[in-house]
Amino acid sequence: MNKIGFFILFFCYFGMISYSQNNFVVQNKQKSDKIRFSLINNLIIVPIEVNGAKLSFLLDTGVSKPMIFSFLNISDSLEVKNPETIFLRGFGSEEYVEALKSDNNILKIGDAVKMQQDLYIIFNDELNFGPKLGVPVHGIIGFDIFKDLVVEINYSKKYLRLTETDAFKHKKCRKCEVFNLEFHNGKPYIKGRINNGERDIVVKLLIDTGSSDALWLFENDSLGISPGDTFFQDFLGYGLSGSVYGKRSEIESFSLKHFELNKVNVAYPDPESITIAKQNKDRNGSLAGNILKRFNIILDYNNGIITLKKNANFNDKFSYNRSGIELVHEGVRVVKEIDNSISSNRNVLGINAVDDENTVILDAHYKIALKPSYTIAELRKDSPAERAGLMIGDVILTVNGKQTHNFSLQDITHMFYDDIGKPIKLKVDRDGMVLNYEFELEDVFK
Repeated sequence: MNKIGFFILFFCYFGMISYSQNNFVVQNKQKSDKIRFSLINNLIIVPIEVNGAKLSFLLDTGVSKPMIFSFLNISDSLEVKNPETIFLRGFGSEEYVEALKSDNNILKIGDAVKMQQDLYIIFNDELNFGPKLGVPVHGIIGFDIFKDLVVEINYSKKYLRLTETDAFKHKKCRKCEVFNLEFHNGKPYIKGRINNGERDIVVKLLIDTGSSDALWLFENDSLGISPGDTFFQDFLGYGLSGSVYGKRSEIESFSLKHFELNKVNVAYPDPESITIAKQNKDRNGSLAGNILKRFNIILDYNNGIITLKKNANFNDKFSYNRSGIELVHEGVRVVKEIDNSISSNRNVLGINAVDDENTVILDAHYKIALKPSYTIAELRKDSPAERAGLMIGDVILTVNGKQTHNFSLQDITHMFYDDIGKPIKLKVDRDGMVLNYEFELEDVFK
């Protein structure tokens, strides 16, 4: 069960949207193609070719134009066409981020191809989001796909189906709900209903596949949208302009017509982080990946509708990071491990140098390998991990005796979402010193 709903938040807003005459076209007889994706921390990572270079992009309904991060680390074969320097802003701060605007790029997603695509290339190394997810993420794409094609997102089986609008037929579905979409700057909005324990409140939410949280709400006392007294301050994720912080809490229920979820995680971002988002005055927040993954979805921008059908994830419990630790995959470290390919009757390997006194003896049952290194990037104030003495920058070597290099970043983070009272034992490397720490996962609302 994927309990994560916290990690990475992409909210990028451009004031103007240019509609190109060139569209995505599915180049096969069916005018439809199925593309497998990876679901990492509730986020959809899809393979895309850009000018012939094979990359991995986040599929994000919250962005207007495709962006590429850490361009210099991607591929020498990726050609930048007609570059023009521009400045972008997103969640996280008031600062602008420098980027290159490049036009006439060729994008290919499965059999879907667009020949004249604008790209925004961002060089800031701090905006390399791959380490935050533990897998390569070279960029983000959203509106350009959704405006041209009907997009089916099958979260349960982890595939997209891209179909040209004139080739798609909506089927009758008794277990589905169909909603009308509203659009603002090319981004889709849906109306839902929250219950704060006292009354129901209708909310207008951005549909945001690029956020791994469950629900974001913008505080509004006049509407009754508030965390009340039961919340804790937390790191919420990464935006285009930096880290985002705010309050975490839960609501009694969230409903989309007859679909109802109970005890739902909700984040209330700090007001200074959402200046751009609140330019749409009617918006009350975002509907994000930890709720969206509970449905199989059909997004049809051309007809302005979204179809939802609940899947096997629907009844997954909402949970919180009870440790206070946020990890990143930061490079690699050297690990000595058993080499099962070596014959058991060979105990040592002698390597002779120029004279007999300089002989290096290696244990032939072991080999040296480069393995993932997981580092503490954020530490919640007064969390169990902070009180135990852990620090930002500590490299986690083991969790409860398990070597971290044998697990993905997502697997390790799951361990911090476990039950209240579960003991956690960590061995960490701090500037070359190996240290041991212990704490228990605790109720974040205590």
